Amino acid sequence: MRSDGRLNIAVIGTGISGLSAAWLLNQRHDVTVYEKSDRLGGHSNTVTASTGGDSIPVDTGFIVFNRKTYPNLTALFAHLRVPTRPSEMSLSVSLNDGELEYSGTGISGLLAQPGNLLRPRFWSMLRDLMRFYDCATRDAAILADETISLGDYLRTGGYGAAFRDDHLLPMASAIWSASPDEILDFPAATFVRFHHSHGLLRLAQRPPWETVIGGSKVYVQRLAACFADRIRLESGVTNVRRVGSSVVVTDVRGDIDRFDHVVLATHANEALAVIDAPTFAERELLGAFRYSRNHAVLHSDTSFMPRRRAAWSSWNYVGWRDRLDAGVGVTYWMNRLQGIAERRPLFVTLNPARPPRAGTLHHSEVYEHPIFDAAAIAAQRRLWSLQGRGNIWFCGAHFGAGFHEDGLQSALAVAEQLGGVRRPWTVPDESGRILLGSAARPVPEPEPQ
Repeated sequence: MRSDGRLNIAVIGTGISGLSAAWLLNQRHDVTVYEKSDRLGGHSNTVTASTGGDSIPVDTGFIVFNRKTYPNLTALFAHLRVPTRPSEMSLSVSLNDGELEYSGTGISGLLAQPGNLLRPRFWSMLRDLMRFYDCATRDAAILADETISLGDYLRTGGYGAAFRDDHLLPMASAIWSASPDEILDFPAATFVRFHHSHGLLRLAQRPPWETVIGGSKVYVQRLAACFADRIRLESGVTNVRRVGSSVVVTDVRGDIDRFDHVVLATHANEALAVIDAPTFAERELLGAFRYSRNHAVLHSDTSFMPRRRAAWSSWNYVGWRDRLDAGVGVTYWMNRLQGIAERRPLFVTLNPARPPRAGTLHHSEVYEHPIFDAAAIAAQRRLWSLQGRGNIWFCGAHFGAGFHEDGLQSALAVAEQLGGVRRPWTVPDESGRILLGSAARPVPEPEPQ
């Protein structure tokens, strides 16, 4: 630390966690930001699709948020004057090559396939759906044993295969970008509390969702503007080594730099892989997280949507009942989600079973998502105890439920603890989606704006 109190800090990774940590730390300290890719943003990835002579910005990772369950992201967007617009959120399910299709957009969506009314299995699904929403709402406040899996919870509750395979697993698989069998391993307490807090256990009055006008690249550019000259693109870090009271960082180019502190704003497994001589606690806790790899394809091939147009929704799960171990198969209708004119159909499909038709492919990307099994949830309770040990800090969406607000909350808390700075807003329960624990230090109140 220099005599003026400024620290020299490296931030590794430029997803929402790395960008927001660097942005807040930059208010008082000197930051250097490392990014292995040739672009900023991580899962905030806006791609330009050229279709019909138009160039259309389309998000392929982070797409939507709501003001109730994303309070810090909402405050950040307001602070940066990021323009947003309402989005439409709905889910459809198409199973076994269209054998069963329906959507959650009211009676018309449920009856997108009129023959469903004659199927006892469909009525069984609806009965268990109503019962689950009622019982899980009550259980959200009392479930505590994280060793009870969702699969165990469903079996104990007597929920049938129709509800499990035709509704709950497709919905959860689409939300968490995980295969159905991985969803069954989720701790039931975590699953139920998340769905309750996000209003997903309601049939009506769910929170309205929004999307960024112009794509998420708009907020990425505004967030990074104040430290843009200290961002090193295509500079993946290969080694982070504690040396006395400093931390030495080596990147893929062989450049070596010394810092007062390092913030690893990466997936847990990536952080563990670059730390030289990790501690036992780091190996135990960071090593508890597994990740799914999902191939995201931006295209215009309508054959990846439900066969019945009446079932088309914002999120469309297309899969097979008897293939629970297959990767998640979901298609996002970007026209509906981002307010794009439907004359130019645009879709993002995760893990397509076949390539889109020739001439319809716009872009492809691979994203990794944390898998929240019992081991990961147990590790979360102690993750914050790693902070600052040997001047290395950690943040990322794995500190919470794997979403943008979780990554943002962990990053802001790290910046405040490390840098003695304060986020320029106040929201209720500002770190409510992550576990700070007793190791967290007190931070000052926000400065008046």
